[in-house]
Amino acid sequence: MKKLILSFMLFLGCYAVMAQSKMACCIKKPGATQQFAMLASTETFRRAHLNPKRYHFQSSIGKVITYKTPDGSQANAWELKAKKPTQNYLLVIHEWYGLNDFIKHEAEKLYNDLGNVNVIALDLYDGKVADNRNDAGKYMQAVKEERAQAIIKGALAYAGPKARIGTLGWCFGGGWSLQSALLAGKQNVACVMYYGMPEQEVAKLKTLHADVLGNFANKDQFINTKVVAQFKENMEKAGKTLYLHQYDADHGFANPSNPIYNSEATKEAYSYTLAYLKKRL
Repeated sequence: MKKLILSFMLFLGCYAVMAQSKMACCIKKPGATQQFAMLASTETFRRAHLNPKRYHFQSSIGKVITYKTPDGSQANAWELKAKKPTQNYLLVIHEWYGLNDFIKHEAEKLYNDLGNVNVIALDLYDGKVADNRNDAGKYMQAVKEERAQAIIKGALAYAGPKARIGTLGWCFGGGWSLQSALLAGKQNVACVMYYGMPEQEVAKLKTLHADVLGNFANKDQFINTKVVAQFKENMEKAGKTLYLHQYDADHGFANPSNPIYNSEATKEAYSYTLAYLKKRL
C-alpha cells in the first residue's frame, strides 16, 4: 500500500513539473511596446517624466472622426484632410499623455509643412488624456496590445487599400509608429520614431516594407544608447535601412510642454523628419 501511495505521489510530482514546463513554453514573451508600457509601473520611470506645462492649441481645420475597428468596436481620431484628393496618409501617434493639444498642434504643423497629405492623429487611449505623470503611467499600462492593433488596423481600413501610409510617433507613440508600419505591410512608405521602444525581433523587422528614421536621445535612461545600438544592429541583420539621429538631449526633448524641452535638438530632428517624409509622401 505504501509503495502504491509513493508511486502515486511521484506521478503527481512528475505531472506537476510537466505542466509547469508546458505552461512556461506557452507563456508569450512581452512585445516591445508591452515591455515599454511595463516600465510605467516603476517609480524611476515615472519620476523621469516631469509633469507637462500647460499647453493650449485651437485648430480651425482639424476635426474629430470616428471609424470602425476590426474588434467590433469604434475608435476616435483627429483628422486633417488634404485639400485635394490624395492617397498619401500620415498616421501620428501620441506620447504617453494621450491625444492632447500638443499632439494636435504637431499633427497640424506636419500637415501644413508636408503639403497635400492626409494626417490622422490616432487615439490609442480611447479618449483618455493625462495632465500628470501618474495618470499617464496608468493609461499607458492599461493599453491592451490587441486593442491598440485594432485601432491601427481600423485607421488603415479608413484610409483604404490604395493608401500610401507613413507613420510618426513620440515616446509611447514612437514604439507604436514602428508597429503601425509593420501592420501596414506593403502600404507603408515611411516610419519616423521619436525616442520610442524599437521592435527587437529580427524576423519581424524583416517584414518592414519601408525604411525607418529614428530620432533618439543620448541621455534617455530607458531607450538608451545600448537599446538604440541593438536596434541598429537588428535592422542591419534584417537587411533594412535605419536613418539614425542621436542628440545630446533627454527623453521627451521634442515636446515644448516638457520641462526638459531642447529647442536645438527639436529643430534639427524636425528638419530631418520633414525632409524624410517629403521624399516619401
